[in-house]
Amino acid sequence: MTPVSRDVRQRARDRIARLAGSGLDLVSFWRASTEVLTSAVPHDFAPCWFTLDPASLLVTSHFDEGVPELPDQWLIHEYYQDDVNKLADVACSERGISTLHEATGGDPASSPRWHFNMGLGGDQELIAALRTPAGQVWGALGLYREPDQPLFDDAELAFIRAVAPSLADGARRALLVGEAADPEGPDAPGLLVLSQEGEVESATPGVERWLAALPDGDWGAGRLPSAVRAVAGRALRTAEHTDEPGQVAVARVLSRSGTWVVLHGASLVSGGGRRVAVIVEPAHPARIAPLLMSAYGLTEREQEVTRLVLQGSSTAEIAERLVVSAHTVQQHLKSIFDKTGVRSRRDLTGKVFFAHYEPRLRDNERRAIADQPLRGGPYARSATT
Repeated sequence: MTPVSRDVRQRARDRIARLAGSGLDLVSFWRASTEVLTSAVPHDFAPCWFTLDPASLLVTSHFDEGVPELPDQWLIHEYYQDDVNKLADVACSERGISTLHEATGGDPASSPRWHFNMGLGGDQELIAALRTPAGQVWGALGLYREPDQPLFDDAELAFIRAVAPSLADGARRALLVGEAADPEGPDAPGLLVLSQEGEVESATPGVERWLAALPDGDWGAGRLPSAVRAVAGRALRTAEHTDEPGQVAVARVLSRSGTWVVLHGASLVSGGGRRVAVIVEPAHPARIAPLLMSAYGLTEREQEVTRLVLQGSSTAEIAERLVVSAHTVQQHLKSIFDKTGVRSRRDLTGKVFFAHYEPRLRDNERRAIADQPLRGGPYARSATT
């Protein structure tokens, strides 16, 4: 493979940062990022892009130009079998990046994952968590190389780690845009598109409800809340600074009812004048807690324990995080297993994934093929046995 210069990687890093703030839908963002990524980190096959629910680290969508549908065998392996280099494990790690050769101590053939990948022609596997600067994991990236190719080196790993926060921000924003454009429920985000002069060019259905909840605005009179104008202004200003590409304005606002609302502003890609998208959403995007309560009747503490189990935390880590004894954690686990009808942590993770996330994943695969917006979070339905 031809060596890649530092300048090429710096330009690629800046380009990905700009893409993250450009208001693209998720599939368009992944495609554009793939083109840039290829110039900086040579790889074989198409990259495998995932979105993860940051509350559980379970897969919500998958996009791969060469593999439009994830094989069932891959999902069973990821959530029911022991192995290394799994998405949630990498997402929880301090580095947030791992290769299969590293994870196996240079003996990839010892991993069932390697044998599965080799069946598709991939000898090497690089998994990177897409983690925002605030620490939330919104996705993962998989890159692959055929046998006899050079190993992913330190410079390539450093580049991926450097662009991962931008990729995470871009994925998060793209999911918000998609959910606002094609709302799934009453708490779906709202989206406004404003001109450079601050005039409303378009709005998604129901956005007026979000705006009415914010102080000092009057949608009927054409007066936007000051928080919306401020976020839009910051997004437009940051788009003018090439030394800080892709910055996105964010504000957390207390609504008239006393709940918190989050505003995201991003400058949009446009052939004409500058435009800005402002996305309005509730300040509690994670939907796994109410799902676990309604589907299984878990208490608040049992929901917390379950969420940490799904993220791969050990009993000791859960005890430390919740400031309780290991014995108390075990008692909670016993109750959780009884209520969900499973016998182990692995079975619990598999049940939650296949009951609530696999339907979302499959629906998103269909939506990607049909050029429809992709959605994040679990699929809300009753648990199945």
